[in-house]
Amino acid sequence: MTVFHPARILGLRLWSARWMGLTALVLTAAGMHATVSCGHDYDFHLVSWLNVVHAWHQGVMLPEWAQTPAWQAGEPRFVFYPPLSWLLGAALGALSGSGAQGWTIATWGFVWLALVATGMATERLAREWLPDDLASVAGVLAVLAPYALFTAFERSALAELAAAPCFPLAMLYSAKASSGSGTPPCAEQAGKGTAGIWSPATRWLAVVIAACWLINAPSGVMLCYTLAGIVLIVAAAERAVWPLGRALLAVLLGLGLAAFYLVPAALEQRWVQIDAANAIGMRIEDSWLFARHAVPEMAFHDSVLHRASWIVLLTVLIASLACWLAYRSGALHRRDRRFWLPLLLLLPVTLGMQLPPSQFLWHLLPKMQFLQFPWRLTIVLTAPLGNFLAVSLKPCSRRQRTRILCAGVLLAAGASFLLLHQPCDSEDNVAAQLVVDQQQGAPPTDEYTPSAADNAELAAGLPAGCLLATPQQPLGTVDADGQRQWSEVGNNCLATVGEPGWNGKHMTLDLHAPRAGFLVLRLRRFPAWHLSVNGHPAVEAAQRDDGLIVVAVASGANRIDLQWTPTPERIWGSRISLCALLILLAGAWIDRRRIAEPTHAVH
Repeated sequence: MTVFHPARILGLRLWSARWMGLTALVLTAAGMHATVSCGHDYDFHLVSWLNVVHAWHQGVMLPEWAQTPAWQAGEPRFVFYPPLSWLLGAALGALSGSGAQGWTIATWGFVWLALVATGMATERLAREWLPDDLASVAGVLAVLAPYALFTAFERSALAELAAAPCFPLAMLYSAKASSGSGTPPCAEQAGKGTAGIWSPATRWLAVVIAACWLINAPSGVMLCYTLAGIVLIVAAAERAVWPLGRALLAVLLGLGLAAFYLVPAALEQRWVQIDAANAIGMRIEDSWLFARHAVPEMAFHDSVLHRASWIVLLTVLIASLACWLAYRSGALHRRDRRFWLPLLLLLPVTLGMQLPPSQFLWHLLPKMQFLQFPWRLTIVLTAPLGNFLAVSLKPCSRRQRTRILCAGVLLAAGASFLLLHQPCDSEDNVAAQLVVDQQQGAPPTDEYTPSAADNAELAAGLPAGCLLATPQQPLGTVDADGQRQWSEVGNNCLATVGEPGWNGKHMTLDLHAPRAGFLVLRLRRFPAWHLSVNGHPAVEAAQRDDGLIVVAVASGANRIDLQWTPTPERIWGSRISLCALLILLAGAWIDRRRIAEPTHAVH
């Protein structure tokens, strides 16, 4: 019998982690070139990170309001966008320095960490049914997954990239029969009955579900539906109920842990134009596999769709071929079917969801249409691709595997460098973004625009406050580029207010009004803002088309205070999260006590 020494196993894991780290570094350097890759979403993430650091400097650790978007009028971005990704990006930026070089390093670090975490999570899943050396190969191959590189460099969808490790971990804990290390010998058999429903694996699955929702909301939707399919397959394969019970309990507990974000994000959508996220070009029916559109405005969309379609098709074909080779070699054992069978069935399901006949499912299943692009489901195929490719290499020697991996790294690095890197123009590079953030601010985000407001009516360059005779009077004029601009020359303000006192959740403006009128604040409306004038509660005088707050003021001295106050949705969500956390900790404490007690059970 072979005895595995713990130090030997630890050394192997350190070896594989070193390889994954080196592979991710090579790919990050290739995809970023000497700067960053300005993919489709990079500006959005950088602006979020900058605003979080601004909030930290003002003493707000978990901000809900972003100050600089909407031309410095702000938006409730952090109410609706999950916190973990922008907290990580801001932390990396704060540690790297405040200049362009520091934020470039932060971007590299974010991508590198996400790729390494994906590899390590895939390796952890593979260790449940593959030898340690093949599991390490699976982890390295997951770092090389084409969709991960496409997400990192061409799309710069950094939050989605950071959520990728959650999928193999959810597959692991949903199919893991035993309750983990320290389990009494009889617990393995108990895990196959109802006793396996409440176990450490259940709690870890809940943590993974919560983490996924708190990183990227579309990934949270995908994870829950993927988990539902996996546990149905595992329950049928094992002829047991514990996978269903465990998944249901973990989902409830995981959503409870994330409720401090999910409850306000779900219930406060009525105050913004959240449906703008599903405009033409971002609907499921616009992005079927290799679709083409005759409208010229869809040309860029179609070019991205064409590349994404090839990535979906190649991922499914390569993983399927690897699975077939593994089956032919006898490497897919029946005893491990609860791990490899769900991975196998994910391949045809994911491919089928890219085709028009699946449209009814996209609209039938709640929230699935908010994925926007069917090819986003490819994120779930990272684990099948890495696992099946690794097991197909079982007949190869270690030297042959090393050569294959080196060739894969070179191929992926070449594709990242030549095909996926998105060069930055003069307006999108990091240095330019920092200047915009400090001066006029970033453009508004359509889905976070106040309900019934029009972004085309919002002027850039506004003062902190502008006194008008009538509340609906437009501000600024439209320039040659179609952007509304305000300037001192020709402005129609009776009086203006300089930069306000601001500490992240409290704004104070002082105005000496030459006459009674309406003060338009450079701040967009949201119900969490509580308004007072000269110490007395006040309400908005009107709802402007540009979404700015307007308040009636008297002639003479006026002090306007705005305080961000937690909404009832935020309060109740936080209470639910606290209860879920207490349940999680209580379960862990009870299990620890049970394991520590001597057992005299007869086996």
